[in-house]
Amino acid sequence: MGALTLGLIAALCWGVHDTLVRYISQRVGVFQSLFPVLVSGCVATGCLAIALGVGGLEGRAGAYAAASGVVFGLTGLAFYRALAIAPVRVVAPIVAAFPILSVGWAVVNGQDVTALQWIAVLVVVGGCGFVAATSKDADGAGAQPAAILWSVAAAIGFAVSFALGQLSVEGGAEMTAIAVARIGAVAIVGVLALMWRQPVIPHLSALPVLMVMGALDAIAIGAVMLAGSYAYHAFASVAASTFGVLTIIMAAVFLREAVARIQWIGMLIVFAAIGYLAV
Repeated sequence: MGALTLGLIAALCWGVHDTLVRYISQRVGVFQSLFPVLVSGCVATGCLAIALGVGGLEGRAGAYAAASGVVFGLTGLAFYRALAIAPVRVVAPIVAAFPILSVGWAVVNGQDVTALQWIAVLVVVGGCGFVAATSKDADGAGAQPAAILWSVAAAIGFAVSFALGQLSVEGGAEMTAIAVARIGAVAIVGVLALMWRQPVIPHLSALPVLMVMGALDAIAIGAVMLAGSYAYHAFASVAASTFGVLTIIMAAVFLREAVARIQWIGMLIVFAAIGYLAV
Protein backbone atom coordinates (compact mmCIF):
# COMPACT_ATOMS: atom_id res chain seq x y z
CA MET A 1 0.00 0.00 0.00
CA GLY A 2 2.90 2.37 0.78
CA ALA A 3 4.39 2.14 -2.72
CA LEU A 4 0.99 2.58 -4.35
CA THR A 5 0.26 5.65 -2.22
CA LEU A 6 3.56 7.23 -3.23
CA GLY A 7 2.81 6.42 -6.86
CA LEU A 8 -0.60 8.10 -6.62
CA ILE A 9 1.04 11.17 -5.06
CA ALA A 10 3.38 11.26 -8.05
CA ALA A 11 0.45 10.85 -10.44
CA LEU A 12 -1.43 13.73 -8.77
CA CYS A 13 1.60 16.02 -8.99
CA TRP A 14 2.21 15.15 -12.64
CA GLY A 15 -1.49 15.58 -13.34
CA VAL A 16 -1.43 19.14 -11.98
CA HIS A 17 1.87 19.65 -13.82
CA ASP A 18 0.28 18.68 -17.14
CA THR A 19 -2.78 20.82 -16.46
CA LEU A 20 -0.52 23.85 -15.89
CA VAL A 21 1.12 23.19 -19.25
CA ARG A 22 -2.11 24.49 -20.80
CA TYR A 23 -1.18 27.97 -19.57
CA ILE A 24 2.21 27.89 -21.28
CA SER A 25 2.50 29.18 -24.80
CA GLN A 26 2.92 26.55 -27.50
CA ARG A 27 5.87 28.57 -28.71
CA VAL A 28 7.99 27.63 -25.68
CA GLY A 29 10.62 25.24 -26.98
CA VAL A 30 11.62 21.89 -25.52
CA PHE A 31 14.75 23.15 -23.73
CA GLN A 32 13.11 26.43 -22.71
CA SER A 33 10.35 24.55 -20.92
CA LEU A 34 12.22 21.50 -19.58
CA PHE A 35 15.36 23.22 -18.25
CA PRO A 36 13.58 25.72 -15.94
CA VAL A 37 11.36 22.91 -14.64
CA LEU A 38 14.41 20.81 -13.76
CA VAL A 39 16.35 23.72 -12.25
CA SER A 40 13.51 24.85 -9.99
CA GLY A 41 12.99 21.26 -8.85
CA CYS A 42 16.71 20.91 -8.19
CA VAL A 43 16.79 24.08 -6.08
CA ALA A 44 13.73 22.98 -4.07
CA THR A 45 15.07 19.50 -3.28
CA GLY A 46 18.59 20.77 -2.63
CA CYS A 47 17.39 23.38 -0.13
CA LEU A 48 15.21 20.80 1.61
CA ALA A 49 18.09 18.32 1.85
CA ILE A 50 20.33 21.00 3.38
CA ALA A 51 17.62 22.17 5.79
CA LEU A 52 17.03 18.62 7.02
CA GLY A 53 20.75 18.07 7.46
CA VAL A 54 20.65 14.67 5.78
CA GLY A 55 23.80 12.60 5.37
CA GLY A 56 25.69 11.48 2.32
CA LEU A 57 25.15 8.46 0.12
CA GLU A 58 27.10 5.29 0.75
CA GLY A 59 28.55 2.81 -1.71
CA ARG A 60 26.99 2.85 -5.15
CA ALA A 61 23.89 4.77 -4.03
CA GLY A 62 25.34 8.08 -5.24
CA ALA A 63 26.12 6.63 -8.67
CA TYR A 64 22.62 5.16 -8.92
CA ALA A 65 21.06 8.52 -7.98
CA ALA A 66 23.16 10.50 -10.47
CA ALA A 67 22.48 7.96 -13.22
CA SER A 68 18.76 8.11 -12.44
CA GLY A 69 18.82 11.87 -12.88
CA VAL A 70 20.78 11.73 -16.13
CA VAL A 71 18.37 9.18 -17.60
CA PHE A 72 15.39 11.22 -16.38
CA GLY A 73 16.77 14.34 -18.09
CA LEU A 74 17.23 12.48 -21.38
CA THR A 75 13.77 10.95 -20.96
CA GLY A 76 12.26 14.39 -20.45
CA LEU A 77 13.78 15.57 -23.73
CA ALA A 78 12.36 12.53 -25.53
CA PHE A 79 8.92 13.01 -23.97
CA TYR A 80 8.76 16.75 -24.69
CA ARG A 81 9.98 16.13 -28.25
CA ALA A 82 7.29 13.51 -28.83
CA LEU A 83 4.59 15.91 -27.60
CA ALA A 84 5.98 18.64 -29.87
CA ILE A 85 5.31 16.62 -33.03
CA ALA A 86 2.27 14.51 -32.13
CA PRO A 87 -0.90 14.92 -30.01
CA VAL A 88 -1.26 13.54 -26.50
CA ARG A 89 -3.59 10.76 -27.65
CA VAL A 90 -0.67 9.33 -29.68
CA VAL A 91 2.14 9.83 -27.18
CA ALA A 92 0.48 9.04 -23.84
CA PRO A 93 -0.64 5.44 -24.54
CA ILE A 94 2.92 4.49 -25.52
CA VAL A 95 4.66 6.29 -22.65
CA ALA A 96 2.11 4.95 -20.14
CA ALA A 97 3.35 1.41 -20.88
CA PHE A 98 6.53 1.95 -18.86
CA PRO A 99 5.16 0.19 -15.71
CA ILE A 100 5.22 -3.11 -17.60
CA LEU A 101 8.99 -2.74 -17.87
CA SER A 102 9.24 -1.71 -14.20
CA VAL A 103 7.27 -4.71 -12.95
CA GLY A 104 9.12 -7.02 -15.32
CA TRP A 105 12.45 -5.79 -13.95
CA ALA A 106 11.20 -6.35 -10.40
CA VAL A 107 10.30 -9.94 -11.28
CA VAL A 108 13.77 -10.52 -12.78
CA ASN A 109 15.25 -9.29 -9.49
CA GLY A 110 13.24 -11.73 -7.40
CA GLN A 111 10.02 -9.82 -6.67
CA ASP A 112 7.06 -12.20 -6.39
CA VAL A 113 4.24 -10.93 -8.61
CA THR A 114 1.19 -13.17 -8.98
CA ALA A 115 -0.73 -13.76 -12.20
CA LEU A 116 -3.68 -11.70 -10.92
CA GLN A 117 -1.36 -8.83 -10.03
CA TRP A 118 0.08 -8.96 -13.54
CA ILE A 119 -3.44 -8.80 -14.95
CA ALA A 120 -4.19 -5.77 -12.76
CA VAL A 121 -1.00 -4.07 -13.97
CA LEU A 122 -1.94 -4.70 -17.59
CA VAL A 123 -5.46 -3.39 -16.95
CA VAL A 124 -4.05 -0.17 -15.46
CA VAL A 125 -1.63 0.35 -18.35
CA GLY A 126 -4.20 -0.56 -20.99
CA GLY A 127 -6.86 1.57 -19.33
CA CYS A 128 -4.59 4.62 -19.19
CA GLY A 129 -3.74 4.16 -22.83
CA PHE A 130 -7.40 3.79 -23.77
CA VAL A 131 -8.46 6.93 -21.91
CA ALA A 132 -5.66 8.93 -23.53
CA ALA A 133 -6.31 7.51 -27.00
CA THR A 134 -10.00 8.42 -26.86
CA SER A 135 -9.33 12.01 -25.79
CA LYS A 136 -9.69 14.92 -28.19
CA ASP A 137 -6.85 17.27 -29.03
CA ALA A 138 -6.86 20.67 -30.62
CA ASP A 139 -3.81 19.45 -32.57
CA GLY A 140 -4.82 17.30 -35.49
CA ALA A 141 -1.34 15.85 -36.07
CA GLY A 142 -1.13 12.15 -36.70
CA ALA A 143 1.01 9.35 -35.36
CA GLN A 144 4.27 10.27 -37.04
CA PRO A 145 6.95 7.53 -36.94
CA ALA A 146 9.37 9.94 -35.24
CA ALA A 147 6.84 10.66 -32.48
CA ILE A 148 6.32 6.95 -31.89
CA LEU A 149 10.08 6.37 -31.62
CA TRP A 150 10.49 9.27 -29.18
CA SER A 151 7.56 7.95 -27.14
CA VAL A 152 9.06 4.44 -26.95
CA ALA A 153 12.38 5.98 -25.87
CA ALA A 154 10.55 7.95 -23.16
CA ALA A 155 8.74 4.85 -21.88
CA ILE A 156 12.02 2.93 -21.59
CA GLY A 157 13.70 5.94 -20.02
CA PHE A 158 11.07 6.37 -17.32
CA ALA A 159 11.32 2.69 -16.36
CA VAL A 160 15.13 2.81 -16.19
CA SER A 161 15.23 6.11 -14.30
CA PHE A 162 12.73 4.95 -11.68
CA ALA A 163 14.53 1.63 -11.21
CA LEU A 164 17.87 3.37 -10.66
CA GLY A 165 16.27 5.95 -8.36
CA GLN A 166 14.68 3.27 -6.20
CA LEU A 167 18.02 1.45 -5.93
CA SER A 168 19.66 4.67 -4.72
CA VAL A 169 17.35 5.02 -1.68
CA GLU A 170 17.58 1.45 -0.43
CA GLY A 171 20.48 2.40 1.84
CA GLY A 172 18.76 5.46 3.32
CA ALA A 173 19.53 9.20 2.85
CA GLU A 174 16.49 9.53 0.62
CA MET A 175 16.51 13.33 0.31
CA THR A 176 20.19 13.34 -0.62
CA ALA A 177 19.54 10.77 -3.33
CA ILE A 178 16.63 12.81 -4.71
CA ALA A 179 18.76 15.99 -4.74
CA VAL A 180 21.64 14.22 -6.51
CA ALA A 181 19.23 12.85 -9.11
CA ARG A 182 17.89 16.35 -9.75
CA ILE A 183 21.43 17.67 -10.22
CA GLY A 184 22.14 14.90 -12.71
CA ALA A 185 19.04 15.78 -14.72
CA VAL A 186 19.90 19.49 -14.82
CA ALA A 187 23.51 18.73 -15.78
CA ILE A 188 22.73 16.51 -18.76
CA VAL A 189 20.05 18.82 -20.17
CA GLY A 190 22.31 21.86 -19.66
CA VAL A 191 25.26 20.16 -21.39
CA LEU A 192 23.13 19.12 -24.35
CA ALA A 193 21.67 22.62 -24.63
CA LEU A 194 25.20 24.05 -24.82
CA MET A 195 26.33 21.44 -27.35
CA TRP A 196 23.32 22.04 -29.60
CA ARG A 197 23.23 25.81 -28.90
CA GLN A 198 19.67 25.70 -27.69
CA PRO A 199 18.21 28.56 -25.59
CA VAL A 200 17.09 27.51 -22.12
CA ILE A 201 15.56 30.72 -20.76
CA PRO A 202 11.87 31.18 -21.65
CA HIS A 203 9.89 34.40 -21.69
CA LEU A 204 9.67 35.87 -18.18
CA SER A 205 5.89 35.55 -18.17
CA ALA A 206 6.23 31.75 -18.32
CA LEU A 207 8.75 31.42 -15.48
CA PRO A 208 6.33 31.43 -12.49
CA VAL A 209 4.27 28.58 -13.94
CA LEU A 210 7.41 26.66 -14.92
CA MET A 211 8.78 27.03 -11.38
CA VAL A 212 5.59 25.58 -9.91
CA MET A 213 5.78 22.77 -12.46
CA GLY A 214 9.37 22.14 -11.36
CA ALA A 215 8.35 21.78 -7.71
CA LEU A 216 5.55 19.39 -8.64
CA ASP A 217 7.89 17.36 -10.86
CA ALA A 218 10.45 17.11 -8.04
CA ILE A 219 7.81 15.89 -5.58
CA ALA A 220 6.59 13.33 -8.11
CA ILE A 221 9.98 11.83 -8.94
CA GLY A 222 10.91 11.95 -5.25
CA ALA A 223 7.79 9.98 -4.35
CA VAL A 224 8.59 7.29 -6.91
CA MET A 225 12.18 7.08 -5.67
CA LEU A 226 11.08 6.84 -2.04
CA ALA A 227 8.96 3.84 -2.97
CA GLY A 228 12.23 1.92 -3.27
CA SER A 229 12.22 1.45 0.50
CA TYR A 230 8.79 -0.26 0.43
CA ALA A 231 7.67 -3.72 -0.59
CA TYR A 232 6.36 -4.06 -4.16
CA HIS A 233 8.11 -0.81 -5.05
CA ALA A 234 7.49 -1.42 -8.77
CA PHE A 235 3.79 -0.82 -8.13
CA ALA A 236 4.62 2.85 -7.51
CA SER A 237 5.38 3.13 -11.24
CA VAL A 238 2.02 1.49 -12.00
CA ALA A 239 0.13 4.03 -9.88
CA ALA A 240 2.23 6.93 -11.22
CA SER A 241 1.27 6.03 -14.78
CA THR A 242 -2.27 7.22 -14.06
CA PHE A 243 -1.15 10.86 -14.24
CA GLY A 244 -2.73 11.18 -17.70
CA VAL A 245 -6.06 9.98 -16.35
CA LEU A 246 -5.90 12.46 -13.47
CA THR A 247 -5.05 15.24 -15.93
CA ILE A 248 -8.24 14.53 -17.86
CA ILE A 249 -10.27 14.47 -14.63
CA MET A 250 -8.85 17.81 -13.47
CA ALA A 251 -9.43 19.34 -16.90
CA ALA A 252 -13.06 18.23 -16.66
CA VAL A 253 -13.49 19.63 -13.13
CA PHE A 254 -11.54 22.86 -13.33
CA LEU A 255 -11.47 23.68 -17.04
CA ARG A 256 -14.95 22.32 -17.85
CA GLU A 257 -13.59 20.14 -20.65
CA ALA A 258 -15.92 17.44 -21.91
CA VAL A 259 -15.15 13.81 -21.04
CA ALA A 260 -16.86 11.01 -22.95
CA ARG A 261 -18.83 8.40 -21.01
CA ILE A 262 -16.56 5.64 -22.30
CA GLN A 263 -13.59 7.50 -20.81
CA TRP A 264 -15.24 7.63 -17.37
CA ILE A 265 -15.77 3.87 -17.60
CA GLY A 266 -12.11 3.42 -18.49
CA MET A 267 -11.07 5.54 -15.50
CA LEU A 268 -13.21 3.50 -13.12
CA ILE A 269 -11.66 0.28 -14.41
CA VAL A 270 -8.15 1.72 -13.96
CA PHE A 271 -8.70 2.72 -10.34
CA ALA A 272 -10.50 -0.55 -9.59
CA ALA A 273 -7.36 -2.37 -10.75
CA ILE A 274 -5.19 -0.14 -8.54
CA GLY A 275 -7.54 -0.86 -5.65
CA TYR A 276 -6.97 -4.58 -6.21
CA LEU A 277 -3.19 -4.10 -6.11
CA ALA A 278 -3.60 -2.26 -2.79
CA VAL A 279 -5.35 -5.20 -1.16
